[in-house]
Amino acid sequence: MTKFVLILLAIATWYDFVIWQMDVKVTFLNGFVEEKIYMNQPKGFTSVGEEQKDYNFIKNEYDPCVYKKINRSTVAYRLLCVDDILLIGNGIKMLGAIKTWLSTQFSMNDMGRASYILGIKIYKDISRRMLGLTQSLYIEKVLKRFKMENSKRGFIPITHGIKLSKKQSPKTNEELKRMSDIPYA
Repeated sequence: MTKFVLILLAIATWYDFVIWQMDVKVTFLNGFVEEKIYMNQPKGFTSVGEEQKDYNFIKNEYDPCVYKKINRSTVAYRLLCVDDILLIGNGIKMLGAIKTWLSTQFSMNDMGRASYILGIKIYKDISRRMLGLTQSLYIEKVLKRFKMENSKRGFIPITHGIKLSKKQSPKTNEELKRMSDIPYA
């Protein structure tokens, strides 16, 4: 998962944007082909000049799998990750129209609110403006595959169960300087 996707998920959480998910059926049929393909357009195809129409999304120059659409104060992002699509935005009506449009272009499954992307579970606590990502199911599958599901689990090198808060962070320049001299590992 790219940093840009993580940043968008953080923005979506902070601004309480909706995060919806769609799944493309049979992705391999819609995949990128390096060879040049010559063909006539089928009868009844889109209007001349609109063959490459992409529902007014603008491709992001930093990450080719992220597209954005902005209409006044309404924002929508479309993230493409293999056969998963995340729709993120603050306009339910616009996102609904995008879902409808995508469904007319490709064979899609509407997955509702996002719960998994590329095997990573997404969980959101709206009341606390928190979004979490976990790969625990993937880890369990790998452990099971190698017959290690009953192995003892380890912890990160920190006191288990310790509660950290922002109040414990350095606040003054002096505290920041002192903390910068302490190695983190």
